[in-house]
Amino acid sequence: MKGPADFCYAPVMATINRRHLLLGGAAVVGGYAVFRSLPMAGATEKFEVVRSDAEWRRTLTSDQYVVLRAHKTEWAGSSPLNGDKRAGVYHCAGCQQALFSSSTKYDSGTGWPSFWQPLDNAVATRDETALLVLTQTEVHCRRCGGHLGHVFEDRPKPTGLRYCMNGIALTFTPG
Repeated sequence: MKGPADFCYAPVMATINRRHLLLGGAAVVGGYAVFRSLPMAGATEKFEVVRSDAEWRRTLTSDQYVVLRAHKTEWAGSSPLNGDKRAGVYHCAGCQQALFSSSTKYDSGTGWPSFWQPLDNAVATRDETALLVLTQTEVHCRRCGGHLGHVFEDRPKPTGLRYCMNGIALTFTPG
């Protein structure tokens, strides 16, 4: 026979489980928000091209601003530059710094324009931590600091590197 405690037990446990789930989720979201508000490693770097936030917003499209200045990532497969096979040079959309030659571009199958090597003195990198655990290497324009994408050590020779770039952060000059 069931007593009064048996009827109270299941709802109390469900409430506790939901409460733990909600509190745990809030802690993760809050922790991530605090993490994203902290200055990035290398945030004190000095760049040749310096503009105010208002100037960047006037200079760039809203999509370019979100990627280059707010360090976000465009949707995979959204850039027409991903499938582009023309000869030429890829530049930073923020300052027109020459970044990559089409001779180092390849189809990585990731949905983003990928290169195995940047031009000399074109980009800089810094380690960043995502979700408090995953460390990846961010690639930015050496001249203006615009976020371009990330570099991974998982691809073709001769370098073994995959510079996985946001197409919206690039412009292309044929030739």
